[in-house]
Amino acid sequence: MSTMRDDVRRGLSDIWPAAVAAAPIGLLFGAVAAGKGLSPLEVFLMSAMVFAGGAQFAAIELWAQPAPVAALVFSTLLINARHVLMGASLAPKLTGFSRGQKLLGLYYMADENWALAEKRARTHRLTPAYWFAMVVPFVLGWLTSSTLGAVIGAVLGDPKRLGADFAFTALFIALVAAFWKGRVTFWTVAAAGIASAVTYRLAGPPWHVATGALAGLAAAWLAAGDAPTPPLAKPVIVDEAGP
Repeated sequence: MSTMRDDVRRGLSDIWPAAVAAAPIGLLFGAVAAGKGLSPLEVFLMSAMVFAGGAQFAAIELWAQPAPVAALVFSTLLINARHVLMGASLAPKLTGFSRGQKLLGLYYMADENWALAEKRARTHRLTPAYWFAMVVPFVLGWLTSSTLGAVIGAVLGDPKRLGADFAFTALFIALVAAFWKGRVTFWTVAAAGIASAVTYRLAGPPWHVATGALAGLAAAWLAAGDAPTPPLAKPVIVDEAGP
């Protein structure tokens, strides 16, 4: 049985690649937000209260004076709708958490720490020590990098020339590989990827996020329904009178 120290160490070890990959994205977001007229303090507050990279980028793309509140709210809800399913899958595994720990922990849930927590739950009980050892550095890294990006602004330049824009893509490929379970995973990933790409091409963001999620869910349900059911184990009859 792992101790609190072991859980903290494991959480830090699991999250640091994702935190490193998020840093250039945070810098880019801060620089783009500064170009839209947001101050470093406003960028910091947005990152702390929203804490959703995709939704924040979508909001900045729509940013104008006066702010289109309805469009901002709708795009944020659409992009973050996946968190409902993520939270539903993770909640039963948080049995050792207090109500406050659940609320705070799930508020700062991101794709990366959700995926790592689901992977951890396969072999170990999820504990607050492990969860917050992942969440706290990741959140602090996002707050720091996005605020720093707003400070340095356009000096950052285009991250594509350094390949930094591919960091999250590479990270998610690794996470999907860790969850691979054969045919069901293949059809789920293929359906979500194709639907998302086609929708992005035809309708643009943020519609591709919801379309990809729905297509992936439908494919997973259909593929799982066709999967063969493992045979039931033959019952063992124990003679209470002895051997």
